[in-house]
Amino acid sequence: MLRPHTLLSLIHQQAARLTDAGVSFGHGTLSAFDEAVWLALWAMQLPIDDLDAVADAPVSALDEAAVIDIITQRITTRKPAAYLTREAWLQGVPFYVDERVIVPRSLIAEVIADGSIDAWLSDQTRRVLDLCTGNGSLAVLAAMAYPDVSVVASDLSEDALAVARINLDKHDLAARITLMQSDGLSHVPGLFDLILCNPPYVNAQSMAALPPEYLAEPNMALASGADGMDFTRALLAQAASHLTSEGVLVLEIGNEQKNFCKAFPDLPVFWLDTSAGDNHVLLITTEMLRLYQHETI
Repeated sequence: MLRPHTLLSLIHQQAARLTDAGVSFGHGTLSAFDEAVWLALWAMQLPIDDLDAVADAPVSALDEAAVIDIITQRITTRKPAAYLTREAWLQGVPFYVDERVIVPRSLIAEVIADGSIDAWLSDQTRRVLDLCTGNGSLAVLAAMAYPDVSVVASDLSEDALAVARINLDKHDLAARITLMQSDGLSHVPGLFDLILCNPPYVNAQSMAALPPEYLAEPNMALASGADGMDFTRALLAQAASHLTSEGVLVLEIGNEQKNFCKAFPDLPVFWLDTSAGDNHVLLITTEMLRLYQHETI
């Protein structure tokens, strides 16, 4: 293998290695080239969002070795790149991650950032719950987007909450975000104006077909029964009693719209536009939930 002359040529060379190895993407990048860019810039301690500025720069033998090493780790371990770098980015904000949590990639981050849920909120919105918080990224983004709110970030996993604590401290938000261990809504006190939830929702058939990169993540954060709706069933049965009268629940169900609609055929929801389409994230008002519960009793 010829030694590359520039960073860009090194990236193309390493992207070809990723392609040849058949690794899977989806934890922050969607292609071998983008993954190679991320890992190369990280290994060389360069800003990961400005390839153009350094694309034609020569690469030292030491830097080349560092890039080749991280790409080799990516191929041999089949771990998501974020587990190797201990960092993931969501809406331009960096977060610490490790194997105790799934790599943050929730589309709910988009609807927080673009303000598309703001029409359902008001100047009385004060309490926000990030349910199944994982590494705390959605709680952090909500606190940043809504400076007047307090946030509760809950998760069943003590390990996940330990990682979330790192990110609260990283972004100096420990005074506004309270961490809480809870199995769903069972130990979360009080009422909320907004509940954000990226729950486990992968159905059993899909779980069985996941590539190693996804199986490297905590199973409890992904799998949710035969149709992927076990957690969501429990959540929707309880959510209205944890929301204010004008509250809303923003729920991500990924590729499970078909199973969601089959499980809850009469539940009125608003589907929100995201980069993945308008069938991955939904919004339900307290009124909708109460009406649905009344009709299903």
